[in-house]
Amino acid sequence: MKKLQQGFTLIELMIVVAIIGILAAIAVPAYQDYTIRSRVSEAASLSGAVRTAMDVAFSEGYKLGSIPLTVASLNLSGAGSYKSKYVSSVGYVNTGVITVQLNTLKELGNASGKTVIYTPTNRGGNLSWTVSGGVPTKYRPKN
Repeated sequence: MKKLQQGFTLIELMIVVAIIGILAAIAVPAYQDYTIRSRVSEAASLSGAVRTAMDVAFSEGYKLGSIPLTVASLNLSGAGSYKSKYVSSVGYVNTGVITVQLNTLKELGNASGKTVIYTPTNRGGNLSWTVSGGVPTKYRPKN
């Protein structure tokens, strides 16, 4: 009589461990990128109030469709005081550019201490936002 095989062989177990190792080597960096991107997204959230105020002022005919140039013209007295765990400041330059400075934290990886810049452009009566700055492209919020 033949004895039936029971359980797994050492080779089968080693193959399973190798597959799990390969998947982990791919998943861990992807997860880290995802978490950094979610932390950098606070830049988009905190700049939202200033961008919305600019959009409203622009669409309501502020100086015949020009981009509002001062914080006072937007009625945003506290624009520079928007802060959070990952964002140290939100600034408004007199050309309509919004700068969001990120804090210097280990959790932000390559984006630590960098800046996200929102630049408005008049696109036929509507404002369009271009995102740039020192934050690596893979972590930047979308337009």
